[in-house]
Amino acid sequence: SGLSLSVGLLAVVGIVAACVGDAGKVANASDAVYGKFPVTEKSYSGSKTNSVSYTGQIARHVLHDSLKKLAGKGNGKPNPGLKAQMLSYFKTKDKGRAIVAPKTKGPFVVSQTGVDQISKGKNLSGKTYKGTISGMPNNMTGGELLEFWIDKASSANKGVDAANGYNYPQLISKFIMGAVFYNQVVDNYLDEKLSAETKPNDKPYKKGAAYTGKEHSWDEGFGYFGTPAHTLKLTARQIYEIAKQGSKSKKPSDALGFADYNKDGKVDLYKEMVFAPAYYAAGFDAGSYGKSNMTDYLHTITRNFLDGRKLIANAKGKKLSDAQRSQLRKHAAVIGSNWEKTLAEATHKYAGSVYSDMTKLKTILEAKGDTSKVLKNYIKHWGELKGFSLALQTGKNNLGETATKMNRLIGFGPLMPNLSQVTDIDSKGNYVRDQGQSWGEYMLHMVKLQRLLVGKFGIKAQNKKITGDIADLAKQLGSGKSAEND
Repeated sequence: SGLSLSVGLLAVVGIVAACVGDAGKVANASDAVYGKFPVTEKSYSGSKTNSVSYTGQIARHVLHDSLKKLAGKGNGKPNPGLKAQMLSYFKTKDKGRAIVAPKTKGPFVVSQTGVDQISKGKNLSGKTYKGTISGMPNNMTGGELLEFWIDKASSANKGVDAANGYNYPQLISKFIMGAVFYNQVVDNYLDEKLSAETKPNDKPYKKGAAYTGKEHSWDEGFGYFGTPAHTLKLTARQIYEIAKQGSKSKKPSDALGFADYNKDGKVDLYKEMVFAPAYYAAGFDAGSYGKSNMTDYLHTITRNFLDGRKLIANAKGKKLSDAQRSQLRKHAAVIGSNWEKTLAEATHKYAGSVYSDMTKLKTILEAKGDTSKVLKNYIKHWGELKGFSLALQTGKNNLGETATKMNRLIGFGPLMPNLSQVTDIDSKGNYVRDQGQSWGEYMLHMVKLQRLLVGKFGIKAQNKKITGDIADLAKQLGSGKSAEND
């Protein structure tokens, strides 16, 4: 019994250590879970005792993961069947859609196999950013751009257009992380829906619901972050390992142990799984992507969601006062700024990867060697860079000059080894290529992009940082003329 007591104490110490926040706040084991909150809605007469609900958001994470997987299934020829299947996961609300990803992997057993087991009648397109995407040609909206990429992906070989340099699973996935998940939270649920008039706390969110307007709006925001309800009991590394389903764990079964909070031997996608936004936040915090400065994006965002939800629950179904809403807006601002930083960190990371790939390609090309493997990585990393840079532009604040600079530095497509680059899309949807700048000049663009992101967003992890003085790098890369240009 002495041994079990020691183990128990160690577990509690571990939990508390994982929950120490940036302000030194310790979350007790009992209140560290975004879990059961009482029903406070006065007119509710049903049998539910828990007012928390964000199943629709988790269903959309599953639709996104499944769509990303399908985007890599093409065989290089037009494939109307695959395109229709991809649109089923993006646009329609079809019944009976199977979960393509995440699925059971070894000991990491996933509870649900169908999207409807989480939530019925959901799609991604209805929640996609409606603004114009200036970082790609033709002034498409977020939804139009994703449908354009879905069409291209369906006829690309394993989702990759090697001639123009597009990896569609990466472009589609990284952009959805902004255009749906980030945008819905910072520009809707934690923005308009926090006003006094919209979704008030003294009325049900919709007729007959067991939750108030404010309770459900806040829960939906939490759902889009895609982190387990018990995140504050875990370290950032453990969250990262759950997302990887054991492939990055010492023992593959470790990840199941971290995820399976109710100890039923399976992972409930609704409450126990990690999805894209939380995965990237955890990766930066844990230093999982290489050398990293200390950040606390994951726990800061999760803690502010939990503290905001407690504030709403404590109102006991009454209209929130101006002071309460002001406090909620403070939590929302912390969530928004940290989420924005994770997208900027990811853009920074992939700018560094693109630079590194270009350095390798330069060496191989000069030696007249085989570029195929490195070129494949370059196209993948560029897709991640472009997707994240566009995602960063879907928040509630217009990034203005910063967005223009980012879009110009990255371009509409990567600079290919023959020095061609996509510069437009014609009226039939075909890419138009032209001679781009020099190889060294485009490499220098990646340096400038990283400096811009650090300067504008104050990011701290700074993975894959390109070091050196910009004027010296310009000389080395043979692009002195562009050293001063933005």
